[in-house]
This record gives sequence, structure tokens and C-alpha cells, in this order.
Amino acid sequence: MAAAPDDTKLHAFVGKMLTDLGGGMSVPTVRIGLRLGLFDALEREPATAGELAARAGGLHERYVREWALAQAANGYVDYDPATDRFSLSPEQAMVFTVRDSPVFLAGAFDIVAAMIEAEGKVEECFRHGTGVRWGDHAGCLFCATGAFFRPGYVNNIVQNWIPALSGVEAKLRGGARVADVGCGVGFSTLLMAEAYPESRFTGYDFHEPSIEEARRHAEAHGLADRVRFEVARAKEIGEGDFDLVTMYDCLHDMGDPAGCAAHMRDILAEDGTWMIVEPIAGDTPGQNMNPVGRLYYNASTMICVPTSLDQEVGAALGAQAGEARLGALIREAGFARVRRATEGPFNMVLEAC
Repeated sequence: MAAAPDDTKLHAFVGKMLTDLGGGMSVPTVRIGLRLGLFDALEREPATAGELAARAGGLHERYVREWALAQAANGYVDYDPATDRFSLSPEQAMVFTVRDSPVFLAGAFDIVAAMIEAEGKVEECFRHGTGVRWGDHAGCLFCATGAFFRPGYVNNIVQNWIPALSGVEAKLRGGARVADVGCGVGFSTLLMAEAYPESRFTGYDFHEPSIEEARRHAEAHGLADRVRFEVARAKEIGEGDFDLVTMYDCLHDMGDPAGCAAHMRDILAEDGTWMIVEPIAGDTPGQNMNPVGRLYYNASTMICVPTSLDQEVGAALGAQAGEARLGALIREAGFARVRRATEGPFNMVLEAC
């Protein structure tokens, strides 16, 4: 006979569910506010709904008022009942309007929307053990993923991650050959190229629309003369003798990460370095029962595992593979030394040579 529920625990759990459901329901309203510039308009100074509607380009006041009240209930904007004005605090601005902030999260809301849109496709994978090809999930998932990771890259690649590698920054300043494997829309590649003008960079990705977008970014940033983007699977990159190979948040998505690791060893120069940036994770599931692990496990269920299972081998490491498992895979590929060079709240950086 099942035990009777504890009323105190039940009420606490229902309270948690209300919080979670409120967060889920905020996704479409936040995305509307971002697209219509409502958060940006509110950053200037406090405003009534009517003032905010006018400031955002003549939007419908009734919709804007309901939107603003929803964001106030979310805790995403502040509301003063005495003046009937809404405002954006500096902390809220860091999340919604300061695009180079390390916690700018607009891309995260787009990823959540794409996950929901792809729900039916992933559900079928549960039944058949199949996968979903990257780019076929829903909408512009690859664009949302690039936007989500960009703030972390802007604030860490040059400032923290590359300097943590042994002797790599000096090579880049002197002029090195770099391969950015799994480059997506090219944010990581271009950030490195801007910081190290003496070096030459090639970004590789198997998703052609991402490479097309990356090439447009290179042209827009005036870097096309020393940055190339090529469509290629990680195991099929034909060039070699790279001083540095980078992989940002993509090794766990690959169908054959062991084969990819072995090929990275082949395309590196004799004294080259492989930098692997992966989601932060403990080595056991119990160590990942925290807010960051929660985000990664859910995203991994909907995106990372289906992407890997669509490819050959289909190792499906998942976004919470952990350093021990990744390190063993890298060593088995022929790398003599693997170490955690640095870490942050969302990522760990492994160095292999």
C-alpha cells in the first residue's frame, strides 16, 4: 500500500511546480519583448505602459501593459504601484539588454522554444532509438545555440581560457595555425581571430547553413582575409599541422567522439595543443543534481543525445559526460597529457597534448 503524502512536502512540491510552470510560461512573453525591443526601451528610464508602448515604436498599449505586468510578476522587471511605472534594474539589464554581459540570456529563451517545437520529433526517437539531425530540430536552433554561447565566449575565450593553456597564447601572438572544429556560426573563431591578428584560423562544421552564416560574419567583421570557414565532418578534415585545435561545447554532440579525438591527434602539429571546452559536470549523476545540471540534462535530452544518435556510432555522451569519461576517451586517442586547465560556472576547459 502506498504511503500517504506528507502535506508539508506536498505543498512545498506544488510550490516548486508553480515556480517552474511560471518560468516555462514566461518563455514566449520574454521572446516577444526581446524582439519588439521592450526590454531595451525600458532600460532608458522608468515608464508607464503607455510611455513604454510609444517608446518601443508605437505598440498597442493594452498588450504592452499586460506584457509588462507579466514581466513584473516574473521578477524580470520592477513595478512601482504608486506611480504605475515599470523599470529595469542594472541586474535585470545584464540578463536582457547588455549583449556582451556574461549573463545575457536571450539565446537561452530561443533554445527553450526550439526544444518545445521539436518535442514530437524527439518523442519518436524515444520509441525507436533514432536521432534528429542537427539543424532539423526546429526553427533556427543553430542560430539560438550560437546566440546562447556567444556571451560566455566573449567574456572567456581570450580573457581566461586560452591564457590557461600551456604556452599557447605566445604561439598565437607570434602567428599560429588554428582549427576551430564544430565552429557553428563562427562566434568563437572570429573572437580568436580578432584577438590574435598574426594567426590564421579555419572553422569547420558539418552543418552547411551554419558555415554560410559564419562566412557572412567573417565578411561583416573584415576578417575574411585570414579566417576561412569550411564544411567538413570532424573526422574528415583533410588539412593538418595545426598549432591549436579548439572544440567549443561540441565533442559530446558528436556521434563518434573517440574517432574525432583520434583525428584531432592526427591533424595537430607535433607540439600542438587541443583545447576542449565542455559543459561543467561532475563524474557521477549525483554530482550533477543542481541548477546547472538541470539545464544541461534537459537540453541534452532534447538536443545533444538526439544529435549524436543521428550520426555514425551514436555514442551519445550527453552534456554531462564529466571530466573522467572525457579524459579517458582523449587519452585512448593517443594524447599523453590531459588536464583541466580552468573552469567557470558553466564550462570546463580541458587541455590535451
